Amino acid sequence: MSATSKPASDEHLLQLLRSEVTFERGFRLLVQTYRERLYWHIRRLVLVHADADDVLQNTFIKVYRGIGQFEGKSKLYTWLYRVATNEALSFLESQRRQRTASLEDGDNALVHRLHSDPWFDAEGLQRRLYEAVAQLPEKQRAVFNLRYFEEMPYEEMSRIFDTSVGALKASFHHAVRKVEAYIQKHYP
Repeated sequence: MSATSKPASDEHLLQLLRSEVTFERGFRLLVQTYRERLYWHIRRLVLVHADADDVLQNTFIKVYRGIGQFEGKSKLYTWLYRVATNEALSFLESQRRQRTASLEDGDNALVHRLHSDPWFDAEGLQRRLYEAVAQLPEKQRAVFNLRYFEEMPYEEMSRIFDTSVGALKASFHHAVRKVEAYIQKHYP
């Protein structure tokens, strides 16, 4: 895909993916179309570039294997975000189990990993925001990221998380309060 060409539409991608003859080309186009958006969604959840790359790769492997089960009940990007979110949350859960096994302090370890990531170059307010978001529980962090950074409508988020719009609004509201409290406490 050239720098001036438009990304493939979901309908076009699905048409390519449904044919054995064009499946590989369709999958390459799907990756080109969604790689960056999914990377940043995952990165905001797992925080570290190398981890985000691993989770993104696992996401695309799952998509490759499971695209045949996509029924079209939601938008393609909603399904992709759901797969990416589940992969990121699974990764974070395995990290938490490892930290628990090694008795490492979870919150401080996450912020330390964020600061030690050579790809993280945020300054000032952005760094404070990322630190505060890193303190949120994983699912709440995912809700916050999709709403705040991606500006995703609650209706789409409800399909990703398979929960009600009201529950998502409440989760986002609590996340915002926690982020504000963290910033006020650590950066008065």
